[in-house]
Formats: sequence, C-alpha cells, structure tokens
Amino acid sequence: MSDGDGPRRWTHPADREEPVGEPVVRADPSVTGERAREAVGFDPDDPESVQLAAETVRSFSENTVGAEDNVYMLRGAAACAALVRGVGSYKRAAERAGGDVSVSFIRKWARVHDLPQAVRRHVARGDIAPTAAKHIARVSGDARFALAWAVLDSDLTVREVRRAASAINNGTPVEEALAEHGVVLGELATRLPPDLYLELRRRASLENVSPDDVLADALTAYFD
Repeated sequence: MSDGDGPRRWTHPADREEPVGEPVVRADPSVTGERAREAVGFDPDDPESVQLAAETVRSFSENTVGAEDNVYMLRGAAACAALVRGVGSYKRAAERAGGDVSVSFIRKWARVHDLPQAVRRHVARGDIAPTAAKHIARVSGDARFALAWAVLDSDLTVREVRRAASAINNGTPVEEALAEHGVVLGELATRLPPDLYLELRRRASLENVSPDDVLADALTAYFD
C-alpha cells in the first residue's frame, strides 16, 4: 500500500524470504507451542530430504484427517515446494510423489509455502484457513497482504477471498475487489487504553484533524 496519495513510503516483500523447506514458522514455539519440536524441514539440495518430501506430499494429498490442522497443512506445503525445487519442475514433482498427486495440487500448496512470513504466521495460528491461504497465494505483491488482512479485520470468508483473488487477477484494483465484499482497505477497528484514547481525541480536536490523521502520523514516525 502507499502513504496516502503520495509516493510509496515502504516496500512490503510479498514472497518468501527464507530458504525453501525451512520450518521457520512451524519451528517457532511462540506460534506453534510444543508442536515446534515436531517441525520437519526439507532440504531441496539433499536427495534423502527430497525423498522424504516426496513421501510427505503423497501422504499429504491422500490424508484428509489433518484437513483442519493448519500446521500440518504448512508442513505439506513446505514438502511440495521443496520437492519442486529438488526435482526441477511441477510435473517431475508430481511424478516423484506418485499416486494421485497432481501438478495443480503441488503448485497450489507450493505457492502457500511462498507466502511471506507475516501471512504464514497467521495461517499457523489458525487465524487464516489454509484454504483461504491458497487463494491469497494466487495473487502477487501487496494484494497478498490486502487479502490476508481482510480475512483478519473483516472476517472475509474463503469463498469471498477466492472471488476477490479472481477479480484481482482479472485486472480489478485491489480496493475495488475488496469493496465488492464490504471491505474498506485500510479500515481497522482497534482498542486503546482509556487514557490514551482520551488523549488521542483531545489532541485531534485541538489540531483540527481526525483521530485517523493523528494515528497515521504517529505510525509513520514509528515505522520510519
């Protein structure tokens, strides 16, 4: 997103910045608790690890028991991404996994693994459903964050995320795609300590601006 109507102030890396297959989020106790010790990494440059990834992908595609387990889903996504990197293509990855594993299945989940960490953390916490994450991963750039935060702030459903992602990929601006589902990009309901809230209102009134303007200036200074 940009700073009002002016030039873009910050860049938001919308792709994975960590090594493929590394359990950065899954191995973080602050996110997954005791399950962090169970985190399995996949090294696309290690033949044995690639084989483990292939076996994990096949099991992941056949196992519906863990469908509501977000951490399990992220592990499967990591295996898909590492397998593709290890063998060189989606087609070879599907062949290596065997069974009924399809190219589209691997591609969808590998893209989830490619989401930025800020989004993947919410998937691991259960705030964003893995099925919604698959559609968030279909778009690129800031649109990924816009859709993810719409799920958190506006309770956007999986079906609405899918429709918004399709609209964005068809050329509809992100703001318009979200507005179709009643989401105002940038609108956030928050709660402040009473004393801070009273002071925010007082300052805004004295300066003849809205509380939104005061918060925007304060956050700009904080992030800078």
